[in-house]
Amino acid sequence: MIGIRGILAVLLTALTLSAQAVCPAWSDARAIQEIDRLQRQIDEWNDAYWQSGGSGISDDKFDQLSAELQQWRRCFGNPVEVPALPVLKGEQTHPVAHTGVKKMKDSLAVSQWMQGKTDLWAQPKVDGVAMTLVYRDGTLVQAISRGNGRAGEDWTRKALQIPAIPKTLQGRLANSVLQGELFLRQEGHIQQQMGGMNARSKVAGVMLRKADSTLLNELSVFIWAWPDGPAHMSERLTLLREAGFSLVGDYSRPVKVISDVTTLRQHWFTTPLPFATDGVVIRAEKEPESRHWLPGEGNWVIAWKYPPATQIAEVKSIEFSVGRTGKVAVVAHLVPVLLDDKQVRRVNIGSLKRWQEQDIAPGDRLNISLAGQGIPRVDDVAWRTTDRTKPLPPEGTFDSLTCYWNSVQCQPQFLARLLWVSQQLHLDGVGESLWRQLNESHHFAHLFSWLTLSETQLQQTPGFSTDRARQVWHKFDLAKQQPFTQWLQAMGMPLNQKALSSLAGFTWQQLEQMKEEEWQTLPMTGKTKASQLMRWLDDSHVNELAQWLAEQGIAGFKD
Repeated sequence: MIGIRGILAVLLTALTLSAQAVCPAWSDARAIQEIDRLQRQIDEWNDAYWQSGGSGISDDKFDQLSAELQQWRRCFGNPVEVPALPVLKGEQTHPVAHTGVKKMKDSLAVSQWMQGKTDLWAQPKVDGVAMTLVYRDGTLVQAISRGNGRAGEDWTRKALQIPAIPKTLQGRLANSVLQGELFLRQEGHIQQQMGGMNARSKVAGVMLRKADSTLLNELSVFIWAWPDGPAHMSERLTLLREAGFSLVGDYSRPVKVISDVTTLRQHWFTTPLPFATDGVVIRAEKEPESRHWLPGEGNWVIAWKYPPATQIAEVKSIEFSVGRTGKVAVVAHLVPVLLDDKQVRRVNIGSLKRWQEQDIAPGDRLNISLAGQGIPRVDDVAWRTTDRTKPLPPEGTFDSLTCYWNSVQCQPQFLARLLWVSQQLHLDGVGESLWRQLNESHHFAHLFSWLTLSETQLQQTPGFSTDRARQVWHKFDLAKQQPFTQWLQAMGMPLNQKALSSLAGFTWQQLEQMKEEEWQTLPMTGKTKASQLMRWLDDSHVNELAQWLAEQGIAGFKD
């Protein structure tokens, strides 16, 4: 239930991060520049939110960057500022103040809060905009936005146009003050899969703009507080349901222990609901008299939010890697962040072109989420620092035919090729560190130079024991017995496994004599693939390797 834009969330997040965040290694002059720049942007986002209902930034992102700003202030001795409220035009005083809800960081904190309390109820934390509805003599006379908790915008005219809000009430509700969440109805909304979908901004936008909108027909309200209402929650829910506020009755459940809350929280996160949610709210049935309600002091109600779908992470460094086929990949090393119980330390940015398009430099803040199978991905750049110093990408042009021979420039791709050889020739246990050791000690000339290493030479490798040298030599010796097709695959022949299998019994000389049309008769080998094969077979480096393997007596290569 939204309160002052992000204030409680920002303060809680800032306190949580302050103990673990690392201060930037900036000069005082740069710190002043960075803090001032981010402060101006946050002020712009905040003003846009209140003026038009949408700032172009998610609440999670806003909260995290605000917390980051406060951390920077702590690091460089600047006073930590509570985000300023915008000046609200046409203020309307709430008959009963909105207290807001305290956010709990985990199940332990929720459990500790629950201890000693009875008659507790859980509700979904509906993702919308908080408001007050005032009924007098059975008629809706006022609707007020949450604002700063004490006063807000007069939304009465718009509220009277929303069909889902009852215009008249009877009985105990005829003279009542109700507090609730104005939200966008989204039948079948599954929070885990769909997220917030900017529903909150849409609601705020349509209510803050002067013009009327058909979107008002799609709004509804979830009443979560009836100040000075019936003492028992069950009676409150019954009367609210009978008055037309049925959702609060449908989605309020009694809870006694933390496992009850955890179960409901997960259930509401993963099942279809008629609204977006961002957590669960636990409230005590017993509430103080409304005259004691004050913003930020609602100690009878708490919220336990869902973990954010994204986290903002600082880029520590940028690393380039060249793969076996010559593709250059860019990886960002991050200040570790926790995302869905997974600690993320690095994320793949993609190709050089994508890195350049996204303009990512060390010190930038990236919006990180988890893709399929929990793989971290970059959604966008949350914030760019003023220093745009970037590392230089690898020099030279790499492709599927480069770096069969060793050189300083070729080290990344050459190592990637060696790792591929380990997989194709079943050199179990021969990984990156071992290949680096051998290459540094014996200065491989080309991809298969290791075949000529003797057991004695391996024993002379720094860090190798006699037993280890014997084991590695044995693996290398067994590799010589691998089938011809496995050697072709180890060389990087651009052919799929099924087509390669059909070459069993062939020799290198036969392959050299095949025409492009003949290659196209192999499984899953079209004209493009056949053209790649002809280019690969014609390459001088590939042919030199084939000749060298023939000299070593590898089956299929020798005459």
